[in-house]
Amino acid sequence: MARQSRTFVCQSCGAVTPRWAGRCESCGEWNTIVEEAGAEGGVGAGPAAKALKGKGRRIELVEMSGESAEPPRYVTGVGEFDRVTGGGLVPGSAVLVGGDPGIGKSTLLLQAMAALAQKGHSVVYISGEEAIAQVRMRARRLGLAEAPVQLGAETNLKDIIGTLEGQKAPDAVVIDSIQTMWADNLDSAPGTVSQVRASAQELVRFAKKNNTAIILVGHVTKEGQIAGPRVVEHMVDAVIYFEGERGHQFRILRAVKNRFGPANEIGVFEMGELGLAEVPNPSALFLGERDGGTSGSAVFAGIEGTRPVLVEIQALTAQSPLGTPRRAVVGWDSGRLSMVLAVLEARCGLSLAGQDVYLNVAGGLRINEPAADLAVAAALISSITGAPLPSDCVIFGEISLSGAVRPVSQMDARLKEAEKLGFTRAILPAGGAKGRSGAGLTFTEISDLAGLIAHLAAAGQKGSNGRRSGDM
Repeated sequence: MARQSRTFVCQSCGAVTPRWAGRCESCGEWNTIVEEAGAEGGVGAGPAAKALKGKGRRIELVEMSGESAEPPRYVTGVGEFDRVTGGGLVPGSAVLVGGDPGIGKSTLLLQAMAALAQKGHSVVYISGEEAIAQVRMRARRLGLAEAPVQLGAETNLKDIIGTLEGQKAPDAVVIDSIQTMWADNLDSAPGTVSQVRASAQELVRFAKKNNTAIILVGHVTKEGQIAGPRVVEHMVDAVIYFEGERGHQFRILRAVKNRFGPANEIGVFEMGELGLAEVPNPSALFLGERDGGTSGSAVFAGIEGTRPVLVEIQALTAQSPLGTPRRAVVGWDSGRLSMVLAVLEARCGLSLAGQDVYLNVAGGLRINEPAADLAVAAALISSITGAPLPSDCVIFGEISLSGAVRPVSQMDARLKEAEKLGFTRAILPAGGAKGRSGAGLTFTEISDLAGLIAHLAAAGQKGSNGRRSGDM
């Protein structure tokens, strides 16, 4: 029997230390180091902790130039879910799904697995957080009570693996959630780093061995990251986040890693009384309630994965009564906003030091790409001057620290989406309109922020001379 050893493991990053400390030296988090028991060689140490014995078999090496068939997929029929996974679940793959509590992870997966089961595939749903009666109640509310999905309520990993291996291996398995699973060969409590890592490793091994697509549901930390060691994200084939603001009915399914499809792909859902409904055209939905006559509003043409998405960016500036003005951001990077404000003040002479600044991305979408810089700057300028931007204009471009506007990727796809939704004008980086006829769009190329301010001032002057304020 292996000698038992006591080790201390950070529950945030998974770092192992020989003694307890108040602050983890690896990730900097406080009060996250917990004592755990493990076999000799470290927490959850397996055969790799011992010296390799004997001579390994020779593996076959092949040329890279060979051809391989595309992997088959289990298409659920829930279009937005299939889009994010790359076209459906791949047999033998492991997918990690994370999201805030109550955001709709279990609802989405129950709908997707019910649709897959109704197509003739064998599906097992294991719940470690809810009883069978609770899962059935949700299924009745969603109108899925008759779907041929097999349910189970268990947290013992050995019993779950034994049940799945004791019958014909199912096509798809959902484990809700990985933090509730526990392996009886470890003394630590469920949810600890060693338990999460060991449980995920066993489930991924089962998926690869039996050609079963397995979906692991994961809790998230207060920062929005999936809780547990990051090594779990490296074990699985895809990592998907289900995100959305509590006050909005929209939910965004976003792939941050996918070995079988594009990363950063998104699927959009709308939460209703009967569960999650797909939104095939999110641009029209995000712009559906837009008021085009209000200052501080700009339409940004963005790219999420392979999909162009148009979204409204709202900005508000107000004189601050405080010594340190407020900077409040929803849906965008606060550090990026600080950079844009600094460039506007240093390169363009706009006084923002005494202004409270509020920025919001309408609809609950979170934007990560720097191409939104120019749209944010235009919204801020509009809010400061009080002059509304044209309602039929889209804006995109990256701003450098020198004030120059730099080109961004996939400009053609952004402009095509704008044309499709009826927009007639576009403000874009210099050179972005080259080689594009754009019969339905009028282009305004901007080389720096000073040019943007001059262009908006000229448009406002035309509006004050008796023309409509949107004329450019």
